[in-house]
Amino acid sequence: MLKDTLLEFFERDLNKLSGEISLYENEQQLWIVKESVSNSAGNLCLHLVGNLNHFIGATLGKTGYVREREKEFTLKNIPKIDLLNSIEETKKTVLKTLQNLGTAELEKDFPLEKHNKIVSTENMLVHLLGHLSYHLGQINYHRRILATS
Repeated sequence: MLKDTLLEFFERDLNKLSGEISLYENEQQLWIVKESVSNSAGNLCLHLVGNLNHFIGATLGKTGYVREREKEFTLKNIPKIDLLNSIEETKKTVLKTLQNLGTAELEKDFPLEKHNKIVSTENMLVHLLGHLSYHLGQINYHRRILATS
């Protein structure tokens, strides 16, 4: 049951991420840092894609993805279409990986520590979903700030 819920919500929120990025009419706005939001929408998108490909794709799905976390925050001016394609590929990876997990695997320890602590895989997946939702809200706020500027 938890697996079905995770599949539903990861798909929903990755679709929302794609929708938010698509709503930026001016591509340059994706890379603006404004007011109280300390990261641009483009960098938050790169961060989410890197995070999910690392923790779900590489760690659980054995995709071979190698994360370059620093670049998630330093790269700039990636074309919007490339961001959207990255989100779509990430969604495919996340959903395929989750579909292949059995109940026993969800209950096992996650292979990496989370904040210096061993947690179950299901705990980590709920954490990753919350992380996605948190930054998705920041992107939505960022877009709306720029729309009123």
